[in-house]
Amino acid sequence: MLKFRSVKFLYEDGSDDFMAVTSSSLRNDRMNLDIAVNGDVFSVYVTSNNEITIRKLCAVFEYEFSDEQRIFLNGYQSWTDSAEHRINDKIRGISHIPCAIREKYAFSQYGDYNFSSYGDDMHGWSYGYVRKGDNYSFIGSLSENTGFSQIITQPEKGLISIEKDCSGLEVNGEWCAMKVLLTEGSENEVFDLYFAMLGITPRKAEPVFGYTSWYGHYQDINEDIISEDLLGLNALTLKADVFQIDDGWQIAVGDWLSVDEDKFPHLMKKAAGDIKKAGLIPGIWLAPFVCEEDSELFRTKKEWLLTDEKGYPVKGGSNWSDFYALDIYHPQVREYIKRVLRTAVDDWGYGLLKLDFLYAACLMPRKNKTRGQVMSEAMDFLRECAADTMILACGVPLASAFGKVEYCRIGCDVSLDWNDKPHMRLMHRERISTRNSLLNTVFRRQLDGRAFLNDPDVFLLRPCNNSLSDEHKKCLAEINAMMGSVLFTSDNFYDYTDEEIKELSKIMQIRDAEVISADFDDDILTLRFSVKGKKYIKKYNM
Repeated sequence: MLKFRSVKFLYEDGSDDFMAVTSSSLRNDRMNLDIAVNGDVFSVYVTSNNEITIRKLCAVFEYEFSDEQRIFLNGYQSWTDSAEHRINDKIRGISHIPCAIREKYAFSQYGDYNFSSYGDDMHGWSYGYVRKGDNYSFIGSLSENTGFSQIITQPEKGLISIEKDCSGLEVNGEWCAMKVLLTEGSENEVFDLYFAMLGITPRKAEPVFGYTSWYGHYQDINEDIISEDLLGLNALTLKADVFQIDDGWQIAVGDWLSVDEDKFPHLMKKAAGDIKKAGLIPGIWLAPFVCEEDSELFRTKKEWLLTDEKGYPVKGGSNWSDFYALDIYHPQVREYIKRVLRTAVDDWGYGLLKLDFLYAACLMPRKNKTRGQVMSEAMDFLRECAADTMILACGVPLASAFGKVEYCRIGCDVSLDWNDKPHMRLMHRERISTRNSLLNTVFRRQLDGRAFLNDPDVFLLRPCNNSLSDEHKKCLAEINAMMGSVLFTSDNFYDYTDEEIKELSKIMQIRDAEVISADFDDDILTLRFSVKGKKYIKKYNM
């Protein structure tokens, strides 16, 4: 069990810097630092009499590590690799990539690289655990809406630290700096307690099976292709629930009300209507918090862009023609996003909104808001805009989406091969990788049905247009079916032979599987699970 050692607190009061390292509450004429342990909950509150600027707040705990333990630390956002590790493993950042390449492709923007240290110590965000057999020593933040919590393990020192992402935050009054659940028990015990303490229950939604256009065509879609793929579902004896049109229907990312009429001459309402006639829920992809450089929005609405402390627009990454974050607190941006989402739902008729690249909302903290608060408020805003329409969130810091969306991606994009080319494996932690996607599905499985319904990304069984081995295709399909509630594919079912049809039937029979345990050692993933009361053990070569 974790044993509290001390809190390190740095702040500025005007022109003076102050630092305290303490194991108990302290008070002075500038501020109060209240430290409390109430059962399994550790908390820190800061109350200032005048405005102060927080520079660092970190709580340190002693913990006894052993070689047989495994550590899980949740990655920064949906796509960040998140798997169990041996206690002395290291997590690689992007410093090994030449600076010119890092800057050209804006690799630092996809994850936590601008505000995290990558070295000997592993770190993660919001929640994590140390597991020995079936016993979990669990750490889970109960206050991510006031700032993200970074969990850092230092096995060689016997320490676990929890650091609030709050540097530069201006506080005047009371601020909940840290509230963390520290508990031990079985997997179900600790995760059930965590979400009970958060007061979060998932929104009402059902597991879905369906189709998305992305991994069949990427951006190269049009009205005829969508119609052909919709007809492809007729080759199934199974009933699909959702047909999702992904990226490629719009003229440019950000110009969401400008449909590419060369591709969709009858516009998006017609496409949604055709999907509904087929008895399916129509879904559509949008990235509401960003715009690409080639968009009309970027050219004409510079005042809508999020800017850094020097006044430069904040790049979100290098997809498309490079893309930039919008300022979600700008009144006209909020009005525009709401109009876009309501148009997609009310005018066009879409019943599922896949909202992507959401991390862009919190690329920059504000003086009076941390990244965690910005992201929490951004998700609240999307929920308000969408009303009761289902949301599939993607590219989002997960804790900010807890209880706010029906479905959420919990891994990176899969690839048409297993783990990409060797030089691509040197990229950022959010890179495209079927292998990494699967490991995230396994080790974030506890969120499914507690925070939202997990979207593990697609399975690909088709015998053409991918380089996955038969073994890896089955691995992807089986794990997604067992541990995800969104079972999507981009396969055209007319391509299926008897072998693929048989495999699809098999994975549908394990969708209700109960996962008992998962172990990942020496690239071998061992799953223990039960189906209708019968227990199984299966090993996958990762």
